[in-house]
Amino acid sequence: MSILTPECRDFLLAQARTGKIATVRADGRPHVVPIWFDLEDDTLIFTTWHASVKALNMQRDARVCICVDDERPPFTFAILEGTATFSEDLAQLTKWAARIGGRYMGEDQAEAYGKRNGVAGELLVKIKLTKALFQKDIAS
Repeated sequence: MSILTPECRDFLLAQARTGKIATVRADGRPHVVPIWFDLEDDTLIFTTWHASVKALNMQRDARVCICVDDERPPFTFAILEGTATFSEDLAQLTKWAARIGGRYMGEDQAEAYGKRNGVAGELLVKIKLTKALFQKDIAS
């Protein structure tokens, strides 16, 4: 059974909304940054530089939480929890970087984003979702 309901999956994929990923710093403080992402089944996928704060945090503690929201009335959001794994496979990295770039910047830009982000030093991050909370139209 999927962690994501069809309604939640539709919300996450219907528009190119920015996710906000929370990771934990070595001293226990939270670190939250925006990400572009895509989904494959119950896995949320994005790329990041290997030395970014979020990458270093996830390599030390793979647990993450991601918020994706619609900031317009009547307001909808999804909170996703999961565990990160990493790949440096350039073919997969280029494939996903292009797919994500096309999702956010348009298909005409997909190949350029794939080439830009499908490079050594970039990581393909796959978050295996373990929990999802979806709230639709909370102000209606």
